[in-house]
Amino acid sequence: MFKGFKAVKDVKVKIDPAMKVYDLIEVYENIHGFTPAYLIEASKILAKMVSDSESINFLSFTGNIVATGLRGLIAQFLEEGYFKVIITTCGSIDHDIARSFGGKYYKGFFEADDKELAKLKIHRLGNVFIPLSSYGPLIEKVVFNILDEISEVKNEWSIYELLWEIGKRIKDEKSILKAAYERKIPVFVPGIIDGAFGTNLFMYSQIKKLKINLFLDQKKLAEIVFKAKKSGALIVGGGISKHHTIWWNQFKGGLDYAVYVTTALEYDGSLSGARPREAISWGKIKPTAEKTIVYGDATLILPLLYIGMKYYLSKGK
Repeated sequence: MFKGFKAVKDVKVKIDPAMKVYDLIEVYENIHGFTPAYLIEASKILAKMVSDSESINFLSFTGNIVATGLRGLIAQFLEEGYFKVIITTCGSIDHDIARSFGGKYYKGFFEADDKELAKLKIHRLGNVFIPLSSYGPLIEKVVFNILDEISEVKNEWSIYELLWEIGKRIKDEKSILKAAYERKIPVFVPGIIDGAFGTNLFMYSQIKKLKINLFLDQKKLAEIVFKAKKSGALIVGGGISKHHTIWWNQFKGGLDYAVYVTTALEYDGSLSGARPREAISWGKIKPTAEKTIVYGDATLILPLLYIGMKYYLSKGK
């Protein structure tokens, strides 16, 4: 009955504080229960996915994590060539631009008095504090200046080309847009007007000539999907970026690999909480796909997933 199953191994009473990070992955693999089991499974799937030369891999994430120090890890994923497509939210663009051009984000706390923060002109994103001056006004200035530069080239733009132009002008090595530009990774933002960046595009268009053609983005995405022999995705969080990723992959028969990282649950029927198995019924993930879900805060889980992926890549698994 239990043929092929591995025994659960006890962790040693004392864990060496000087242990190597790969040793920690082995600890989690031995622990097995309960989230570690999914973490290890996800790490193995990611390792297989990124080493599959036939797979075009998508990275989908939400804007909140870009306001944290995890932003640099996302850029690292791109720099190391693991993903060929990004699908994200306008919030991601806002935070990357703000931080790339000098915006200061501070360590805060959830229990802060938001009335006092409002008086001090400080935005609170969870436990991250963002001075107003580091956000809206800064993003507006950057966007308007760059649009003034590139409007001489042409007046009609796709979002992914426009974001490459911005990435080209960023010097911050931790920038997602800079990494995407340097590796020519298209960044698709289906909800582009839902944030400061998109609003500034609209405001600029009321003053000077500017046309955003989202169909050019859809055409580019369609070309990528329909040419892909296989596809995989690391989907961090939910919402429109998650749905856009799995929605488009249904047109090629579904994802071959899928790893979800989320805190949302499926009991309310939300897309954000839907597990990978539900996507099979829609044709968004193949029935034969290697898939899993890891529950937890992405700012905690994603660094561990990166380490786990690298560990199993080194093992050839």
